[in-house]
Amino acid sequence: MRRAIVPLVIGVVGAAVLISLGVWQVQRLQWKESVLAEIEARIVADPVAVPAEPDPERDRYLPVQATGTLSEEAVHVLVSTRSEGAGFRIISRLETEEGRVLMVDRGFVPDEDKAAARPAVEATITGNLHWPEEIDGFTPEPDLNANIWFARDVPTLAEALNAEPVLIVARTTSETEPAVTPLPVDTAGIPNNHLEYAVTWFGLATVWIGMTGFLLWRIRQGRA
Repeated sequence: MRRAIVPLVIGVVGAAVLISLGVWQVQRLQWKESVLAEIEARIVADPVAVPAEPDPERDRYLPVQATGTLSEEAVHVLVSTRSEGAGFRIISRLETEEGRVLMVDRGFVPDEDKAAARPAVEATITGNLHWPEEIDGFTPEPDLNANIWFARDVPTLAEALNAEPVLIVARTTSETEPAVTPLPVDTAGIPNNHLEYAVTWFGLATVWIGMTGFLLWRIRQGRA
C-alpha cells in the first residue's frame, strides 16, 4: 500500500487540476455566450445618427443610419463567402446630407463583377459602425494598381478614400436595385472555442484518472 500512496496523490492532484481547468472553461463559455447575446442585441437595435466623434470601443457595432451620396470612388477588399466563393467587399465614400464624408461597406460582389460600373447614387444606409481587426503580420500590402485590398483597416482606408475614419457596414439600403449584396455585421467572426477547450480538459482528466487507476491496479498485482 505504501507504494501506491505517491501515484495516488499524483493522480488525485492531476485530476483535480484538469477538472478545474474544464470547469473554468465552462464558466468562460457561459460568460462568452452572454457577451455574444449582448452584441447580437446591440447589432439589431434601433439605428441612431452617426456620432460626431465615434469611439472604436464604445461605439463598436452601434446601429446607425445615414443618408447621402454613395460615390463611384471605392476600394475593393478581397473576401470569400460560403455561398458565393471568392469576391470583394465594396467600400465606398458616403457624402452625407450634413456634409460629412464617411465610408460604407456596401457588401459583396463576385470576382467577375469587380470591375462593374457603380454610378453615384443617393441612398439611406442602415448598418453598424465597425472597426474590424483584420491586420496581422501575414497580411499583404494592398495592390493599389489593381485596387485589391486584403483587410479592412479603417484608418488606412480613410486615407485612401479621403474620408473620416468611420466605417458603416451596411445592413440595408434604400437603393431600388442595389449593385452590391450587403454582408451585415454579425457575431460569426467572434471566436468562441471554450466548449472545445472544456471537452479537451475533461477528456484529459478522464484519461489521467484511467491511467492512475491502471497504475494502482498494477501495483496491487505486484507488477509495478
